Amino acid sequence: MDTPTRDVDLPTAPARTAPARTRASALVPAALATALGLWGLTRRDSMWRDESVTCQVAHRTPGELLELLSRIDAVHGLYYLLMHGVFALWDGGLPALRLPSVLATALAAAGVGALGTRLAGPRPGLLAGILFALLPAIQWYAQEGRSYALVTAGVVWATYLLVRGLRSAAPGWWAGYGLVLAVVCWVHEFAALVLSAHALTLYLLRVPGRGWRRWGAAAGGALVAVGPLTVVSAGQAEQQLGWLGRPGLAPWLQFLGVSALGLLLSRVPALADRTVTALALPLLIVPPGLLITGSLLEPWYVDRYVLYSLAGLALLGGVALDRLPARLGSPARKGAVCLLGTVLLGLWLPASLAVRVPESRKDDAAAVARTVGELARPGDGVLFLPSRRREWLLSYPAVHGRLDDLALARSPVASRTLQGTELPPDTIRRRLLAAPRVVALMDPAGQPLDPFAQEVVKRRTLKAYFFRCESVRVRGAQVVVYVRKPGPGSVAVRGEDCQHR
Repeated sequence: MDTPTRDVDLPTAPARTAPARTRASALVPAALATALGLWGLTRRDSMWRDESVTCQVAHRTPGELLELLSRIDAVHGLYYLLMHGVFALWDGGLPALRLPSVLATALAAAGVGALGTRLAGPRPGLLAGILFALLPAIQWYAQEGRSYALVTAGVVWATYLLVRGLRSAAPGWWAGYGLVLAVVCWVHEFAALVLSAHALTLYLLRVPGRGWRRWGAAAGGALVAVGPLTVVSAGQAEQQLGWLGRPGLAPWLQFLGVSALGLLLSRVPALADRTVTALALPLLIVPPGLLITGSLLEPWYVDRYVLYSLAGLALLGGVALDRLPARLGSPARKGAVCLLGTVLLGLWLPASLAVRVPESRKDDAAAVARTVGELARPGDGVLFLPSRRREWLLSYPAVHGRLDDLALARSPVASRTLQGTELPPDTIRRRLLAAPRVVALMDPAGQPLDPFAQEVVKRRTLKAYFFRCESVRVRGAQVVVYVRKPGPGSVAVRGEDCQHR
């Protein structure tokens, strides 16, 4: 029978002497993250295509959702079910789509504050939570209708439970750790990479065998629980991640730069804390490091998949900011710090403004739908080049429904897919030639062209048999109106045929 002794000597916040400060270290960052998340939440009524996927998939019935997940996107299945529940309670458009991410970011910021307080005290915890909420990357995903903010919150609180479990003989902390990890891995499987960071933390803290056994049981239970999802999503990996290429120079420089900053903060004796470093540095470096290195073999790296690693940077920064004033020895140094703070504020504000504009994302499905609504006439043909760009209109059925989707064979719901299935090339060509006007939704000029037979016949038929009347560039897209060239004995194209409405 275990005795109620501590497995490892981790510092704890002086809760008896400063309960208000201890609570504030979690509540203040949460309030700040909420305020920042609500600031410019709709991004000027814009929505990019990944968010459009969330919107249209989450509006399917639970049965339709499960049929889709059996074919693709199982890795996001739990998140889609959550959003289905949100829309069932409040179908509030963009605010409803993004509010869960805002609340999850607030929860994550509170968790960073609580972690910092548990490890280093209320003031470092407060500063770490505030720094986390202020990070531009965190603000970015706080306003995105995808799962990454929820994953970050889950990983942060699992890490908090790990710390509590290391200080207590009570099994409840470990049970909670395993449960939270299992749930967050069901939200996104790459959350499991944090287990490698936690294992390194246990090694650096010289945790005895009993602590390792408890951690192993909790972590193993979480992995077993997520096993069915792993099996299903492994069969979907090519469809899910086939669009990714191996990381280029920019992702590597970003990873190395952030890692170097974390190492610098952990290596300055006057500003570092051994216990915080043992937890925060592996959290910052190991998950993205494993993913980007593994992507040399299987190209699966995207920085948002390991967004939660930034909690490690915030913890290191919070401790450094707490200790910096005590190390200032002269007015000149204080002036230098004030100057540095002003410079950082000057960099932070433009970055924070930049994540709240439509141009911050790859494209804008809302703007595409508005443009199509202005250019198209009821009954016009609509064509998507490539077919996956159908996503731009799927969240706007009022616009899509009044047009004739010339290449569509089966709708997304009927085909249990994300964007539907398309007709054979000969049928697409025949339907195109019967359409007097076609609104084409295309990638911007200069993008790679899909080599598939359906896409080739779309491009060739438009070029050979249609005039290009009008083209409107939208963020990440172009909307082009084509009018059929007159055949022998036909009436010439009239000017009004190229005009909308």
